[in-house]
Amino acid sequence: MIACLLIPGFELRAALRARPRLALVPAALAPEAGEEPLLGPVTAAAEAAGVKPGMRLGEALATCPSLVLVDRDPAAVEREWEGVLCRLEDTGFAVDPVEQGAVVFETKGVERLYGGVQPALERALAAVGSTWDPRIGAAERRFTALAAASVARPGQILLVAAKEEEAFLEPLPLSLLPMAPNRYAELEGLGLRSLGELAQLPGGAVAERLGVEGRDSWRLAQGGRKGRVRGRKPASELVEALTFPEAIANEITLRRALGSLLERLLARPERAGRPFRKLALVARLVDGGSWRRVMTLRDATAEIGRLRSALGPKLAEIPAPIVELRLEAVELAEHTGQQLALVEPAGEENVVRLREGLRQVRASTGSGSVCSVVEVAPWSRIPEARALVVPKDI
Repeated sequence: MIACLLIPGFELRAALRARPRLALVPAALAPEAGEEPLLGPVTAAAEAAGVKPGMRLGEALATCPSLVLVDRDPAAVEREWEGVLCRLEDTGFAVDPVEQGAVVFETKGVERLYGGVQPALERALAAVGSTWDPRIGAAERRFTALAAASVARPGQILLVAAKEEEAFLEPLPLSLLPMAPNRYAELEGLGLRSLGELAQLPGGAVAERLGVEGRDSWRLAQGGRKGRVRGRKPASELVEALTFPEAIANEITLRRALGSLLERLLARPERAGRPFRKLALVARLVDGGSWRRVMTLRDATAEIGRLRSALGPKLAEIPAPIVELRLEAVELAEHTGQQLALVEPAGEENVVRLREGLRQVRASTGSGSVCSVVEVAPWSRIPEARALVVPKDI
């Protein structure tokens, strides 16, 4: 079966790990600087006071004057989420992260090890820990597993049999579908409130009215397609950090610190000569928060000059003085060098270069960004039904 482990409000929970007392009072994740003032996840006390995620800041403070705004801490979120994934992998599950707080995995490979689906999922909950209030949904299809995890209670394992999928999905809200906000309002204007009501409509009519996005949502409302879960590649653990005795904000000092971190990272023997494809620059702010930027290089490289040019401008985005600067090698290339050619590459060499370019795109935009078009019904009058877009196996 395919299982989905969900931790609602993970970003807020991770930011509150260092301040556990705030978890008991009305608190919410502060809006990001420079963006629309909308709240992030909220605590149970804030929700009881009438504050909802996505509420405008002014409305939330008027509703609950004692509301505490928690600064975003992306470095802590990334660290805690990586810890959750590693604990699941140590238990034997090949995980495929959906987003921070949601991960999908299969139980087929460990059912015999733990004595069945239920004991295996209980082991996954125990590996994550009860402090995160995780919940698990499991089904034959990926979307059904995600929907089951969304309605499960903290610590609950909700199993949906194949013959019960249609009845289970029918009353669930449309908000489970990955659509733009205006699409929800459009469907509600048509009188649709649940997945079952959308699934009962003709697929051609939905595609004609809502396009490709509506067609995909209609398929998900019927349970989605069956498919295997591909586990992620092991994350790189190359990290170098530099702690300052006093808070600094001078760009020259920051650039020199970055150069020192690059030299130390390039000298690590674990790199085995492989160039960097994806790097993360992390700073711990003087007020206790953090700042994090991820840079995907167009061409994987280990040249310190090119790395300085790519990462240096990011230092100007740090919003406050910092007390620590950290450089993480998120992903390394598989090759150790690149041989230049006097003539245009052809045949197998051209295929290798194309595959390398696709890996760069996937590293930059995510696992579902590289897809293939598979023709399934060329006779159909509906353009969206003639072919399917499926993830490409590189």
